[in-house]
Amino acid sequence: MSDITNGSDEATTPPAGGGGRRSGGRAGRAAMRASQVIERVPFLTRTLRPFEVVSDEGLALIEDAADAILEEVGIEIRDYPEALPMFASAGAHVAGTRVRFPRGMCRELVSQHAPAQYTQHARNPRHAVEIGGPHTVFAPNYGSPFVHDLDGGRRYATLHDFQNFVKLAYQSPWLHHSGGTVCEPVDVPVSKRHLDMVYSHIKYSDKGFMGSVTAGSRAQDSVDMARIAFGGDLQDRTVMTSLINASSPLVWDGTMLAAAQCYAENNQATIITPFILAGAMAPATSAGVAAQTLAEALAGMAFVQLCRRGAPVVFGSFASSMSMQTGAPTFGTPEPALVLYTVAALARRLGVPFRSGGSLTSSKLPDAQAAYESANTLQPTVLGGVNFVLHAAGWLEGGLAIGYEKFVLDCDQLGMAATFVRGLDTSPNGLALDAIRGNPPGNHFLGTAHTLANFETAFYRSDTSDNSSFEQWSEEGGLDAAQRANTIWKRRLAEYEPPPLDDAIDAELQDFVARRKAELPDEFA
Repeated sequence: MSDITNGSDEATTPPAGGGGRRSGGRAGRAAMRASQVIERVPFLTRTLRPFEVVSDEGLALIEDAADAILEEVGIEIRDYPEALPMFASAGAHVAGTRVRFPRGMCRELVSQHAPAQYTQHARNPRHAVEIGGPHTVFAPNYGSPFVHDLDGGRRYATLHDFQNFVKLAYQSPWLHHSGGTVCEPVDVPVSKRHLDMVYSHIKYSDKGFMGSVTAGSRAQDSVDMARIAFGGDLQDRTVMTSLINASSPLVWDGTMLAAAQCYAENNQATIITPFILAGAMAPATSAGVAAQTLAEALAGMAFVQLCRRGAPVVFGSFASSMSMQTGAPTFGTPEPALVLYTVAALARRLGVPFRSGGSLTSSKLPDAQAAYESANTLQPTVLGGVNFVLHAAGWLEGGLAIGYEKFVLDCDQLGMAATFVRGLDTSPNGLALDAIRGNPPGNHFLGTAHTLANFETAFYRSDTSDNSSFEQWSEEGGLDAAQRANTIWKRRLAEYEPPPLDDAIDAELQDFVARRKAELPDEFA
């Protein structure tokens, strides 16, 4: 059985589990699913043109509105006076902590200096990812203080949970990146947990990861640990892509700016993302959200370029609607999809990679609501041409929780997306004209040479869906999708094997973590 690669030299071994013959029992079908040939690629390369919802004239209007916001209202810089003279020296007008930008200033800094595409190197070179252009990188959930599974329900996340999700992301062929704060390990002090999280990404995975952004010093710790893991200076390579959020509306605070400056000066990438609940942190209209998102992101990306010309930067957008009755955020609704499509087009016009999307839901359980809302978020993510997708797997409860079963179910959908973005195969094998010529009318194709040559890879094979008869499904316990996913994540953790890590590097990392923890106070809030 030969493996398929995407132009890389990575050979993929199918998971253990036995033959591909369809069995009458649950174990036989599980073995069949496990034996499938999976095209494991380090990132997706889309053949589909991005779906556009706004004309060039409409996009120009939004860009003009963003320039007006930057010029007339400006951006508030809180608790980071170091940024003010940097903006002033570039031509901005600084009055107190308010910075107003001449039209086009931020755009020029970004478009002239920020790369349109960059490589994030991984500890395993085969897992390096290309961020930008026609490429899409899926990364897991980020930032949840709670976890959920069918056995224990909802509870606070621990470091053990964090490590579990790093392992599950490492095992998934559909997640290209290890992510960052996959969940918040609340059993570790806030002042120290970033050390355990970065170490866990390095120890339990060899995919790319994100650094800490909750303080400038924690960003520096992340850089120092990455230097140990990658063997020296990082000035010539980017090994982290980390999340920097604006304090919408129209505020950049010192915590985020300090982290952004640390990463930029060390040639590490940042995702500059306004975090907006429409109607509360921005206007209630999609065009207004897009204009404010562009203004805030332009100011943040310009700051990164002032810190270091050419530092990799990603234009991020996280925009959700909200219930005007309760104030709660809502997901999977039409308006955020329109914002995503619009801001993706604005990023392409600016010439930088774009981050948005995911598998988002307000549901507390991996149920029908979670499935519909996540699908309604993932579809525009794929069609809109998003380059870096955070929250691609595991998100529940508006981001307050990450679910074990939801993680598995989402990864299955990412596999379907990976198949879809390859587009239509119009090669001789794809057109299958010889097979049609050689098969008389009225005869099925099941036994033809073309079918036999293609059956293993012709169609995406879900590892969570059940396609058996009702009787067979009933005999095997009548499990729903979440119950099947419960079995899958437990099996995957039981089968996990860590990637290689040099003993000397591991010892140096552990020594660094121990030393830094001894220097830091225990702070849980």
